[in-house]
Amino acid sequence: MDSILFIKTSSLGDVVHHMPAVTDARQRFPDAQIVWVVEEAFAPLVGLHPAVDAVIPVATRRWRKQFLKRETWREIRAFRARLRPAIFNRVIDAQGLIRSAILARAAQGQRHGYDAQSIKEPLASRFYDVRHRVSRALHAVERNRKLTGLSLGYQPTAAIDYGLIGAAKSSDRYAMLLHGTSRVAKEWPEECWIELGRWLHGKGFECVLPWGDGVEKLRAERLCAAIPDSRVLERQPLDATAKVIAAASLVVGVDTGLLHLAAAYQVPLAGIYVSSDPGLTGPVGAGRIVIVTGVERAPVASEVIAGVEQLL
Repeated sequence: MDSILFIKTSSLGDVVHHMPAVTDARQRFPDAQIVWVVEEAFAPLVGLHPAVDAVIPVATRRWRKQFLKRETWREIRAFRARLRPAIFNRVIDAQGLIRSAILARAAQGQRHGYDAQSIKEPLASRFYDVRHRVSRALHAVERNRKLTGLSLGYQPTAAIDYGLIGAAKSSDRYAMLLHGTSRVAKEWPEECWIELGRWLHGKGFECVLPWGDGVEKLRAERLCAAIPDSRVLERQPLDATAKVIAAASLVVGVDTGLLHLAAAYQVPLAGIYVSSDPGLTGPVGAGRIVIVTGVERAPVASEVIAGVEQLL
C-alpha cells in the first residue's frame, strides 16, 4: 500500500473520531504515504497526528457562502491542482456526505465509502468505486475504523489509539470547563457551571474557560466573574488549544468536539449529555471517563459533581 487519501473534513468531533482509524492504517502499512483532506480550521489539529504525512486543507464551508466570488474559484482550482496529480492506492471518504464524495471524486485512485444503507446521504455512495456496509448503530470511532479496515483489507482489533502524543501535566492544577457546543439543546445551565466551578475551586482547581465564538466568549466571561480564580482562555488555533487540554488535570464538558480531544489525550473527563446519545458519539478512549446524563432533563450540578468525584 503506497498511498492512502482520507477525506474527513469536519466537524471537530468527527475529525477526532477518525484519528484511531488513521493510527490503525499506519500500524498496518508503516511505509504508506498518508494524506488527509480536512476543513482549513481543523488542519492544525490533524497536523498533530504523527501518522499523517500531508494535510490538504479545504474550505467548503467558506466556499458555500462565497460561491460567486472570483477568489473562491481560484481557491477551488488551487485545491484541485494540489490534489489531482497524485495517484492514490485508496481514496477513503469517511465523511459520507455528498460534498465529501465530490472531493473524493476529484482525487485519482480507487474510491471507497459507505454503501447507501450505511450513510447519512445515500446519494453520496454513487460516487464511490467500492461501497462498504457498516452498521450505523456503532459508535462513530468504530464506524471509521471498520470502514478503513474494509477499504484497506484488514480487521481492526487493537485497542483504540488516537495517535496523539500527550503533554506533560502542568504544574498548575487546572480544570477545563467546556461550556460551548454547536446546538443550544446541548448546553448546560450557567448556574450549574457556576456551582460546579466553585466546588472545583474549593478542591484546589483553577477553572479555565475556552470559547469559540462571540456568544461563548460572553458566557465564559460571565462564568469567570462568578467562579473565583478562574480565567478565560485566549482565542488560539486548535493545535494550541489541544496542548492546553492535554496538560489539564481534569476536563468537564458538554457534547462538543473539544471533549473528544480530551478523551484522545486520555485526560480524566466528565461528559455532560443533555440531549444527545453518548452511545453513538460519546467520548471513548483509554483514559478515565464518566458520562452524566439526566432522565428527560439536564443533569443537576450535584450529579455532575458526584461524577467528577469518581475521577478524583
